[in-house]
Amino acid sequence: MTDPAPLNAPIVDAAGVVHGPAGADCRIVSLVPSITELLFDLELADAVIGRTVFCIHPKNRVKAVKSVGGTKQVNMDKLKRLSPTHVIVNVDETPRPLAEDIARLGCKVVVTHPIDVRDNLTLYRLMGRLFDRERQAEALCTRFATAHADLAAISETLAERRVLYLIWKNPWMTISRDTYISRMLALAKWRTATFPGGTRYPTVEMTDDLLRTVDLVLFSSEPFLFKDHHLDAFRAEFPTHAHKAAMIDGEMVSWYGSRAISGLTGLGAFAKSRI
Repeated sequence: MTDPAPLNAPIVDAAGVVHGPAGADCRIVSLVPSITELLFDLELADAVIGRTVFCIHPKNRVKAVKSVGGTKQVNMDKLKRLSPTHVIVNVDETPRPLAEDIARLGCKVVVTHPIDVRDNLTLYRLMGRLFDRERQAEALCTRFATAHADLAAISETLAERRVLYLIWKNPWMTISRDTYISRMLALAKWRTATFPGGTRYPTVEMTDDLLRTVDLVLFSSEPFLFKDHHLDAFRAEFPTHAHKAAMIDGEMVSWYGSRAISGLTGLGAFAKSRI
C-alpha cells in the first residue's frame, strides 16, 4: 500500500498536471460515474453540481445533480451554464478532444487513470487533498487496505483459474490483462485469457477451441447488460462448456473509487462460490 504524500507535496493528477487546493467555493462536474460516487463518499455532495447520465450512485442522492450528457459526449451548453471550477475526467472514458474543449471553457480539468487496483489509494488522496477532504480520504484508504488484505487471505486458499471475461455481444468482446478489471480479477487468482494484437478490449470468436483454454466464462452486467437468456443461449450452443458460464457484477470489478472497497469483498465471496 502507498503512504500519504507529504503535506507540502504538490497535488498532481494522472496527466502530470499540478493543481492547487480547490478552495471552499469549488463547483465540481464529474464525467466519471465511479468518481461521482467517490465524491459523495468524501462528503462533497454540496460541491458536485454536474454529472453524466451514467452516474447512478449513490442512488438516493445523485438524481438531484444535473446531467450534462454522457461520458464521451457532453452537452457543452449545459456544462457552461453550470460554471464549474473543476471537471473530473478519465483517460479511458473521456476522449482527449472533449477534455481539451472543456479546458478551453476555463475549467480546471482533473485527469484520472487508475489501472492497478491499488491506484485507488492514490485516487482517494488526490481527491482528498484537492478538495480538502484528507481525513475522509484516509478513512477510505484504511477501509480499502483492510478489504485488500482480506481478499489476499482468501486468495491463498484458491487455485489459479483462467477466465474469459465478456463485456459485449455481437461481436463478442473481452478485456486484455492491461486493464483495471483484469488486475482486479487477478487478486482472486483469476487470470484473463490473452489475445494477440495488443488491443485492450479485443474482439473474439466464440469457439470450442477458445473455450477449452478457459475454466470460467464470465458474463458481465456492463457495459453490455448480459442476462440469464444470454447464458442459456451460450449453454445451448456450447453444452460441453455450459458449466463454465456465470454472471458477474460488472460494478464489483470495474468500478474504482469507493466502490472498489465493496468490490474487493464481493469478489472474494464470489470467487469462493465458484470453487
